[in-house]
Amino acid sequence: MNNISLPHLRAARATAKAELDGILAGPEAEKRTNLTADEQQAFNAKRDEIRSLDEQIERAEEAEQRSNVAASMRSQYSPKGPHTASLSVTGNETTYRKQDPHGPSWVKDMTAVALRADADAADRLRRNTREVALETRALSSTDGAGGEFVPPMWLVQDAVTLARAGRVIADQVRKMQLPSGTDSINLPRIATGTSTAEQTSQNTAVSNTDATTNSVTANVATIAGQQVISQQLIDQSPVNMDQVLLADLLADYAVRLDTFVITNNVANKRGLLNVSGLNSVAYTDGTPTVGELYSKGADAIQQIHTGRFLPPDKVFMHPRRWAWFTASLDTAGRPLVVPTANMPQNVLAAMGDVVSEGFVGTFQGLPVYVDPNIPINLGAGTNEDRIIIARTNDILLYEGVMRAEAFRETYGHQLSVLLRVFNYAAIHAERYPKALSVVSGTGLITPTF
Repeated sequence: MNNISLPHLRAARATAKAELDGILAGPEAEKRTNLTADEQQAFNAKRDEIRSLDEQIERAEEAEQRSNVAASMRSQYSPKGPHTASLSVTGNETTYRKQDPHGPSWVKDMTAVALRADADAADRLRRNTREVALETRALSSTDGAGGEFVPPMWLVQDAVTLARAGRVIADQVRKMQLPSGTDSINLPRIATGTSTAEQTSQNTAVSNTDATTNSVTANVATIAGQQVISQQLIDQSPVNMDQVLLADLLADYAVRLDTFVITNNVANKRGLLNVSGLNSVAYTDGTPTVGELYSKGADAIQQIHTGRFLPPDKVFMHPRRWAWFTASLDTAGRPLVVPTANMPQNVLAAMGDVVSEGFVGTFQGLPVYVDPNIPINLGAGTNEDRIIIARTNDILLYEGVMRAEAFRETYGHQLSVLLRVFNYAAIHAERYPKALSVVSGTGLITPTF
């Protein structure tokens, strides 16, 4: 390893760093804080490789520095010979003479410096640099004036990935493992129940009502995506492009699953906003205020208490709606949503974490989660969002095991590789429609600040 040049060591470290980032891309896309056993093993191996390369780079830089110092001293104190007596350049008498096939080679000297830190070659390169500086024609980084010899730098380890939302609501409802060998999940349900009543007198008939039953069905949906890439891109890129693209497919899957849970409107696959028989709370106002919306939230909560006879546990809204809450002031100019609940003034809500998605605070005593996948183009003006209040334990999301695959054979005739991800999911949001309240109307148009 000691014979590897410093540029090669730096390139190897950049590649290793990109591979390390690729290992972390999957967990980041899936919003996981822990690595799997295989991911941890791969992470540790790549981390150790980077540490080893850092040590080699440090030694190589020290060696290069010592070589440069030695070359500078030789140049300064060596006796002046016939070839070093003057720095002036006349005619073709330069370090790398075009007409001298047996003279020193600029390419060979560059290679010698890169591979073995050759001090003499480095001295000739520095001398050539000074000679070129004396040329009458000035070159710059402008194309046509030398700019073609200034290559662009591509920092692939800092590549900009596509910004995508996560799967907030999908992760907050009750998650279940999808059973294998089925395309629908049916749950029996008591439609109308039995009855009891006070017996009118002894030895008389007691209340007798026959229960009726039915079932609710959740059909299994397939969420999938693919990408075809060339074999050359896989082989020649300094980063693992298959990992980069698979991570992007997984990130988009998270968005599609969350959207499936929120807005899907197909029979036996209905998302939260389209559940038949849910508690619908209308808030219609041309000049909406947070105070009015606060009372609508209370109405949405009490309807779950009244219809489900159990309390809701979470509130979901779009980030813009929570921002509208936090921007609201009382008549004295004080905020109605504050970082700490124990403030001198009465507060409408309390802040938690400042995040773009996930838990942000409390409202009516319930935790609030913001989800950018809640639509903001609803209503007659296509500018409304929705607030969802739910007893999330009553909503079942069945999800299978994510599969990521690569196929060379499919596109072997054109030297391409097909990357594919897919999973199966089913949503049971209509088990208890009254466990779900949705606030909607013109009071939830695009907020102004």
